[in-house]
This record gives sequence, C-alpha cells and structure tokens, in this order.
Amino acid sequence: MSRARTLLGAASGLWRALGEYLRPAGGYARGPVGGRAELRLFLETRASYVAQMSLYGYLRTRAGMRYPELFHDDGFVASINIAKWNIWLACLSDLCVYAGGLLAHAEPDRVREVATLIGEVAESILTETGTPDDSGEDYPRLVERLRARLEGCDFGAVTDDEAAFVESPEALVRYAPIIDELKVLDEPIVRNSVRFRWQEVRRDLRANLDAAAVLASPAGDADRVDGEDAAVVARRLSD
Repeated sequence: MSRARTLLGAASGLWRALGEYLRPAGGYARGPVGGRAELRLFLETRASYVAQMSLYGYLRTRAGMRYPELFHDDGFVASINIAKWNIWLACLSDLCVYAGGLLAHAEPDRVREVATLIGEVAESILTETGTPDDSGEDYPRLVERLRARLEGCDFGAVTDDEAAFVESPEALVRYAPIIDELKVLDEPIVRNSVRFRWQEVRRDLRANLDAAAVLASPAGDADRVDGEDAAVVARRLSD
C-alpha cells in the first residue's frame, strides 16, 4: 500500500482536477421502466455506474497521470475491489429507497405494495450477486444493513430530491483506499461529487418510470432479467 499511498498523495493540480471530477456524465442506456424486470435492470446498472464512476474518478483525480500504475499493486487492487462492492451496495440502497418513493408518490394508496415490490426486486439482485470472492469481510454485514433499511423504510415519506442518497456519499468517503488525512481534506467535494452523479439518474427514473405498470407486473418478473442485460451488469462490476 505504501507506493499506492504515495501516488494518491500527489496534490499537484488537485482542486482543478476535482472540479472536473464534479461534472456529471452519461454512459448508460436509457429506456422505459414499465415492469419489475426493467426496474431491476435500472437499479443494477445505475448503482453500478455511480459506484464505479465515483470511486475510479476519485482515485484518478488523486493519482493524476500515474493512475494506471495503481493497478500494478496487488494489495491496492484488492482494496479497490472491496471498495467497489461496498460502495455499490450503498448506491443500490439509496436508489432503491428513491425508486420506492417515486412509486409511492405516484400510487399513494399502494404504499404497502411498493414496499413489498422494492424488497423483492432488491432481494433478486442480492441473491443473484451472492457474496463475491473479492468483496471483503464487511460485505455480508452491509447486505443486511441494506435489507434492514428497506424493511424499515416509509416509502410514502420519501421525497423526490437528494434526501434518499445518504449511504453512497458516506461509503465513498469510508471505503475509498486513500489515506485518512487526504480524505479529510477531500471529503466535502467527494460527497458532492456523488450527489451530482445521482442527479441525472433521478431525472431518468422520474421521466421513464411507469409506476402503475411496474406495480401491475407479475411477482417474480425481476428474476427474469434478459441474459444479455444481466451480462452487461456483471461486466460493469468486474471491470
């Protein structure tokens, strides 16, 4: 870790680079969300997108031109993989809560159905993902934390803003493999960078979600995500 820490400690042009890091970016397919399978795919791909863009963007910003050298350090690569999975869980947690809030707002008399649906979709994702070999010892505990959050969520009270997105900024600050002294300096900007990345995702879901159709779709549809789409998700997480 010592060589990697030295690389990430380089502060030359940091604030200019962090300014670039704050800019939101696209990079995933968009489409209607009119069923449980589409909702599951949206949650998986967007959680993966925000997790990886946030983590790798932060590492790239800190390392600068020497960023590729990080991936020759086996210990650091292991730390990146642990961070990647833990941040993904946090992103999935936030986005599930937000999506449930949109469904509950559109169908206020069906909040209990919304809670059941979101729990089933999240469980489908978690079951298929399992516990990845490179996810680290915290991963199972964080899975249970996600489940507990969804089980205790009042989706009818979730607002259509950034209030649901509390786990993902915290996870990036906690799990990014960067020394604590530097993370303390970077923390406000790093947290804002995650919030900015969610803005486009929120707009997409708000524009494309058909709440009535999602709630009308048969239970179990979330388990039948198209194989090609599932492979895209898997590639995003393993890259």
